[in-house]
Parts: sequence; structure tokens; C-alpha cells
Amino acid sequence: MDELLSKIESPRDLRGMSILQLEQLAQEMRSVLTRLVETRAAHFASNLGVVELTLALHTVYDFARDRLIWDTGHQCYPHKLITGRYPLFESMRVRGGLMGYPNPQESDYDLFMTGHAGCSVSTVLGLKSGDDLQPGEEDRHAVAVIGDGAFPSGIVYEAMNNAGGLKKNLLVILNDNKMSICPRVGGLAEYLDRLRTNQWYDSLKHEVVKALNNVPVIGEPIEKLLRQMKESVKAGLHGGMLFEELGFRYMGPIDGHNLAHLIKYLKLVKSIEGPVLLHVVTEKGRGFEPAEKDPVFFHTPAPFVCGSDGQLSIKKSSSRAYTNVASDAIYQQMEANPKVVTLTAAMCQGNNLEKIRDKFPDRFFDTGICESHAVAFAAGQAKAGLRPIVDIYSTFLQRSYDQIFQEAALQNLPVTFLLDRAGLTGPDGPTHHGMFDLAYMRVFPNMVVMAPGDEQDLPAMLDFALKFDGPCSLRYPKAVSESIERSFAPIELGRAEVIDWGHDGMIIACGSLLSNCLKAAETLRQEGLDVGVINARFVKPLDTETLLRAIESSEFVITVEEGCLQGGFGSALLEAASDAGLSTSHVRRLGVPDRWVEHGDRNELLADLQLDADGITRLARELAGNRMLAPKHDPRRAH
Repeated sequence: MDELLSKIESPRDLRGMSILQLEQLAQEMRSVLTRLVETRAAHFASNLGVVELTLALHTVYDFARDRLIWDTGHQCYPHKLITGRYPLFESMRVRGGLMGYPNPQESDYDLFMTGHAGCSVSTVLGLKSGDDLQPGEEDRHAVAVIGDGAFPSGIVYEAMNNAGGLKKNLLVILNDNKMSICPRVGGLAEYLDRLRTNQWYDSLKHEVVKALNNVPVIGEPIEKLLRQMKESVKAGLHGGMLFEELGFRYMGPIDGHNLAHLIKYLKLVKSIEGPVLLHVVTEKGRGFEPAEKDPVFFHTPAPFVCGSDGQLSIKKSSSRAYTNVASDAIYQQMEANPKVVTLTAAMCQGNNLEKIRDKFPDRFFDTGICESHAVAFAAGQAKAGLRPIVDIYSTFLQRSYDQIFQEAALQNLPVTFLLDRAGLTGPDGPTHHGMFDLAYMRVFPNMVVMAPGDEQDLPAMLDFALKFDGPCSLRYPKAVSESIERSFAPIELGRAEVIDWGHDGMIIACGSLLSNCLKAAETLRQEGLDVGVINARFVKPLDTETLLRAIESSEFVITVEEGCLQGGFGSALLEAASDAGLSTSHVRRLGVPDRWVEHGDRNELLADLQLDADGITRLARELAGNRMLAPKHDPRRAH
């Protein structure tokens, strides 16, 4: 097993291999990828599609010295396999193991930790510019690999425009597999389809353009007409005119699974002066038939077993996730109100919006990986009288920060932001943890910021947001949904929900860790401490009446949030207490400290951060003990 791969210690070991050996190595790499996803969820189809491209790149270039950036980064598994990490590959996406994205802490072959799309051309141009300004470094080659799903991102064209002007020696490889996570959308996708299906022979192009250049000069207006005809024919023959106009030499499209062909073209473009765009056509899921047929499902599939008859047994979870709760709530709102529309940024599958896309095609908008555009687009819809829902992962919505500010909050427009994957996303790691949304949303005037405590809160909050005359933010985690048994209090602007009131201490939960807080309170009651729990619901506006009463009347108060402590819910409460002149020496905040959180199982990470029930219980015991030893004050008890 892995006869060749097991001997690869660095990419230098590839350079003496024949094409046949490289093809065998590609098969072994696909086998390793398949074995991995039989044990855990991992990026699969995208990695199967770039095996040959990865081998060709490392055969032609020396990335121990040259520069390589993988855009988005989830297709870097083959790259990791041949850059010294094969012995550790079984630890992929496990706490303490390899990260599912490039990681400079793992290897010098990983230059940036890339988990968001579109920035590769900018960063590789910066690397090339930096190298050229340092004597002895200017001969380094610079390569960015970017998928067609990420290619419509606005920053890509900002970078290409800059690169075309600087005329740096730079290679951008467009990995065209007709997919993002879902099938890609938009005008650029159609343009790439035309390029792929109209592969003119280079010799024909050369001869026709040569003939046109020999058209004799006549006089006006015949000369002008012939010149226009000549340019039109050139444009028709030259499929990459868009990229050529930006200053890039366009080459392709070429077969991304033909190793000999890839190596030939990479050697060719290596010697070309100026920026080059090499259009490589690959197949997502290549070499594993089920993934070839359904690359959407096999983007990050649940673990599966492949039987001897080729039949797959998928280990599907029967649990309902918060994403499903949100999707159902959106569907109900769109059925009830024809003014409600839904927007997402290439995450139709991740946000479980397929049924909404299919049922309401005229009111569903997938902008591709263009979050800034999605938010500004939604603001325009809101101004026109619609009620847009922008459904984007917390970590990706950061890309549209200026549009949240300028186009939504500043205009006080009724755009509803649903932030999926808020909090700890588990094995995807720091590029995907949704740590910052409470902090970055609550700073804007006009913005209402909510965090549901359970699955009952979520649809009720969405209903509230779609009736509210201003922008609203609503976050929920990548987790199994929970429902708290209680007499459900309706959602009112800036009102918290008191689950239980305790005279010894209060735990204030912001968001879906409410159940952990309730478990901790129950344990403490069994130990003789009367501890209550509040479901904060609103981060902005805060329920200062209820929450400040808890600070005034309790021996200790603990705030709990699955987000950054700096600027988050606990900070908001301390600010309100300071404004009210209250002492906060007995208030403690639990959340994510000022550091990047590694990848791992979500429950493991919560325990590490003291955000599980046991961690909350330990802190409450400590605070209760400290208060017993401290001089007693005479707090005003709640009745």
C-alpha cells in the first residue's frame, strides 16, 4: 500500500520520476484521500480534482524557494501529502493534528493560512513584489492556484488589475472544475463555459491572426471598417480576451488530469515574461465515481464505508442542526410573505437552502463568493421595499464589513443577517470559527443583535427581525439544535428571558450555550447553591433593567458566550454596569480569550475554554467560595 507515496519525503523526490510513476503516485494519493474520509468528515471532491495539478507544480517548480499560494486552501491535501506530512495524514482535522487548510506552523511549504476565497492573487503579487525588491531574491517564481468558484470575488480583479500594471512575472492558475461547493453561478461562469467549449487550435489562431495582420492599409472609411473586422475576428478567436485586457497572457484551457500536458505547459509559462493566466480544466471528485457524480455532497461528506460491491454506506446523523432550524424558518417566512427574499454567497448547500432555491427561484439569489456585493445588493432590495435575508457564515460575513456599515446600518435598512456557523466550527479551525460577529455587529448604530438560546428562539427571532424596521443580526452555531422546556416568553425588543432567578448567583447565557448554563445551575443547586439562569437573547439593545438587577442583587454573576470576549456580550454588560455606576468585581466572563482557537471537535474545544457545563460549574464554585470568604455586603434581593 502507498508504495511510492510512503517514500516521498519532500517534493524533490518527484523530479526523477517518470510520467508512469507520477500517475501511479496520483492513484496512491487518491486512495489515501478515500481512506481518510471513511473515518471522518474532510474535504474530499476538491482534493481529488487537483492531484495531477499538485504533482505537476511540484515537479516543475521548487517551492522550497519559489512561492505557492492555494486559494481558499481546502484543496491542499495532496500538497500536504508530498511535502513531508504523509506520516501525519491520519491526524487530519483532529485536535492536535494536521489542519485542513494550509498552515505555516506545519510546513515551510505553506506560506499563508488560507481559508477565505479570493486573496491568492493579491498575496502572491505581494510576495513577488517583496522578492523583487531584495537583491538575490528576484529570480523566485510566484504561483497562485485559484478555483473558478473563488474567481468572481472582487478582490481577484483588483489584484489582476494591479498585477497587469506592475507587469510582474506571475502565474495564476485558474482551476476550472465548474464548481464552487455548489455549481458556480453568474456571468463569469458562463464566460468560462464558453472558453472551455471553444478550444481553438493554437496553430489556427496563429495563422488567422497572421493573415489579418497582413490586410493592406486602404483609406477611410474602408480602412476603419476592415480594422474593426480584424479586431472582432481576433477577439472571437482569442477566448481569453478578458484576461488579456487586464494585462495577463492567457493560455488554455488545458486538461488538468494529463500529467505530461500539465508539465509541458508549466515549463512553458515558467519562461514567459509578465503575468500569465493558465486555464486548467479539472474534474471535482476525479477518480472516485460517486464523488464525480455528486461533487456537492462529497465536498465534505460524512464518514462512509465503501463495500466490495462499490455500494456506499453513509454514516448520516439523524440529529437536527441549527442550520436546519434556520432553513425551515426561512422557508415558512417566504411562504407567508412574498416580499421576503433570501441571499447567500455560494453556500446554498452549507446553509441548507436548496429547497428554498427550488421552491422560490425568483426570490432566491446566490451571488457566488461575493459577500460584499451580496450585502449591498440586499440593501438595494430593502430600499425597494423587499425584506431581504442575508444567510452567510459568520466568518465569511466579515468580508462585507464596509457594506454592513455603509449600505445597511447607516441607511437604517431592514436587512436581516443570519450568521450560520457562529462560534466554534470544530475541525475547520481558526479560519472558519465564527468568533467575532457579536463584537463586529454591535458597534453599528441602528443594528439589533440577537443570539437564540435554543431552537424555539430562532424562528421567533427571525419573525421579529422581518417585522422590525431596521437591520437585524441573528447568529447560531454549527451544532445539534436543543430545545429548553419552559414557558416560552415572546420575543420583545431588548428583553431577556429569565429562566430561573437565584439569590446566590446568576448565570447569563448569550446564545446556544444556554443548555450548558442550565446544566451547571442544576448541579450547583444540588450542592446547595441557589443559582439562576437568564437567556439574554439580545446583545443590542441590552435588557439593562433585568441584567443590571442581576449584578446588583447577586453574590456573583457569570456571563457565557461562544464568541470573543473582547467586545462581546460580556463586555457590553460591563459597559452598561459602568455607565450605571455599579460595582462589577463579582462579575466574570466566559468566552473565547484573545487567541486563535485550533481545530478539533467542538465539544473538546468548549471544554478547553471552560464553556461546557463542568467549566461553568467550576467557575461558579470558585466565585461562591470567594464571596463566602469576602466581607458581606447587603445586596438588594429580588422577589
